[in-house]
Amino acid sequence: MTSAVSSRTAVLPPAARRARRRSAALGLLAWLAGIVFFLPVAWMALTSLHSEADAATNPPSLAAPLTLDGYREFFGAAGGASPWPPLINSVMASVFSTAVVLLLAFPAAYALSIRPVRKWRDVLFFFLSTKMLPVVAGLLPVYLIAKNTGLLDNIWLLVILYTSMNLPIAVWMMQSFLSEVPVALIEAAQLDGARLPTVLGRVIAPVVGPGIAATALICFIFSWNEMLFARVLTGVTAQTAPVFLTGFITSQGLFLAKVCAASVVISLPVLAAGFAAQDKLVQGLSLGAVK
Repeated sequence: MTSAVSSRTAVLPPAARRARRRSAALGLLAWLAGIVFFLPVAWMALTSLHSEADAATNPPSLAAPLTLDGYREFFGAAGGASPWPPLINSVMASVFSTAVVLLLAFPAAYALSIRPVRKWRDVLFFFLSTKMLPVVAGLLPVYLIAKNTGLLDNIWLLVILYTSMNLPIAVWMMQSFLSEVPVALIEAAQLDGARLPTVLGRVIAPVVGPGIAATALICFIFSWNEMLFARVLTGVTAQTAPVFLTGFITSQGLFLAKVCAASVVISLPVLAAGFAAQDKLVQGLSLGAVK
């Protein structure tokens, strides 16, 4: 059996052997790149399990004893502030803004793909151009508007801001997904008497489900990680998790183990969402790439 396999390998044409070596090299390179990107995350998780004294050593010790003191301090065991209100605020702002973005982006993408308007490419470019404005350029006007309307330190202000920030990229992404839907499928549903809400909800949505999941996940990540507006426009009531994390950097020093523990906990919702939707994310991001 071994000789038969080796004989088949030996008679492979040169092009096939080169393709096999190229594939093996690309696979090895992908594994190396994955390890390089994963090492900082693994190091952060390991540091979160060390004491402050061991975490502050230079060079750090891999053989240091493990402890959960950083996590206990993060969750307020030592009498500090509770992380649950900021975590709940981040969940509310991210989930509600993502839901509103999907509700608005879906019909807008339908109008720009299935039933395109005049100069629809210019419309898409205008949507995308709004992301080119530096965020700090709009910080002062937004702050003044929030102050005059009494919306400072209000979680619903963040929902509105995150919706407006993520809506352009959501429309852009979903337009590319909806453009792959066969028009004949929609026309068949309309011939059967289906109205637009039915066509959107029961015909188009199941077909572009992976694209919707990919768009939702990206909008959720952008909202969860946003810190500049949350830092300036919130105080105590509407404080989000990234802002709460910056509170561990004080004039007394940097508590590295506690910061790493907080970073791990705050990263878990995004990692869990990405892991749960990884199949839909890959399908959505590759939708239309291969015909």
